[in-house]
Amino acid sequence: MRPLPPRYEPELTPAFVPPANVPKMDTPFTKLGLNDSLAFGVQEMGYTEPTPIQQQAIPMVLAGRDVIGSAQTGTGKTAAFALPILQLLAGHGKLRCLILEPTRELALQVEEAFKKFSKFTDLRVTVVYGGVGYGKQRDDLHRGMDVLAATPGRLLDHMEQGDVRLDTIDILVLDEVDRMLDMGFLPDVKRIVQKCPKERQTLFFTATMPPELASLAGWALREPVEVKIGQRRSPAETIAHAFYPVVESQKFDLLEALLKQTDYKSVLIFSRTKFGADRIARRLQKDHSVGVIHSDRSQRERVDALEGFKSGKFEVLVATDIAARGLDIAGVSHVINYDVPENPEDYVHRIGRTGRAQNTGDAFTLVTEDNVRDARSIERFIGAAIERKKIEGFPYIYSALFDEKAMADTVAAAAKPASRLHRGARR
Repeated sequence: MRPLPPRYEPELTPAFVPPANVPKMDTPFTKLGLNDSLAFGVQEMGYTEPTPIQQQAIPMVLAGRDVIGSAQTGTGKTAAFALPILQLLAGHGKLRCLILEPTRELALQVEEAFKKFSKFTDLRVTVVYGGVGYGKQRDDLHRGMDVLAATPGRLLDHMEQGDVRLDTIDILVLDEVDRMLDMGFLPDVKRIVQKCPKERQTLFFTATMPPELASLAGWALREPVEVKIGQRRSPAETIAHAFYPVVESQKFDLLEALLKQTDYKSVLIFSRTKFGADRIARRLQKDHSVGVIHSDRSQRERVDALEGFKSGKFEVLVATDIAARGLDIAGVSHVINYDVPENPEDYVHRIGRTGRAQNTGDAFTLVTEDNVRDARSIERFIGAAIERKKIEGFPYIYSALFDEKAMADTVAAAAKPASRLHRGARR
């Protein structure tokens, strides 16, 4: 095991005396090696038991090891690296931890988590991301911090402008790395990694581990331990999910019927397109409080929608896949895929917004004749058949979707160029 090298003189990281109201703790989190201040902060947030990835990763991070964490969303991954990092940093000093995230929403979420967990410490956390002005971020960077969460592009901008240097980084976290690969950020990520000291601890977290990332991990990490939680392709066991066949013209009616018959706390609805998300939200606003989040919304609108959904101001949040990866929204009771995702991986990530942190949740997916091939691809990807359900009393228009033999013939015909299910003929 490689211990973290001491980088600072004692006067730069003065001993922090915990507040007098932090009691002596004896919890499952202290048994993992966390100190009283962090264990008390976790308890104050309502967490009593560490999740499997936290049980595996926290001791490894505390020991100074490089880690590759492969876990499904909703497994408590952020706390699995945030808690031991805060303990390793100990007290306020220079910038020593950098967390790279693919989107501004994820960067903000990580900043929020670090601030909550570090409530009973003197560590400082800040965040930089694109889509907003540089002024406040520059002021925060110049003021000094111990932990920085960032998106790659904006961080490089600040580095080029001389606002921040990475030569004091002890701990580098590359989070949602497969998402950064999908978004074309790997060249920027490599540039950033090269600016960090070679003598560092590197944590590499991803929901899936495609082969393309193996070379990046081999380059950026040294003798990593691998933490794997669950089967990478399967939805979390806490999620009950089903397909609801329906003809295209009745999709919105079926959505309304699902909402009427469901005892929900909060519902996240996914649309394939930004236009579709706006249209669904407008129609639902007659009877529901609704927020919308997609890439054409301003940063302020996206933050307001997300915060409104978290606080309960909005009972429904309509989103494109920008919100499908990593966003930690506690208490989402139901996910509805208004449109079947084209990529089967996105199905697992979408429905992973519910059933998080060992809570249970339900996920419904509306399947039309145009989506049949994608639905079958999802079943092949997760290695299991997904139950087809119908709503009792709904005035369905008949479709081959409701006839298993006819549907099998339709799927078989989908390979022919003239088929209406051919990918090139999609809406």
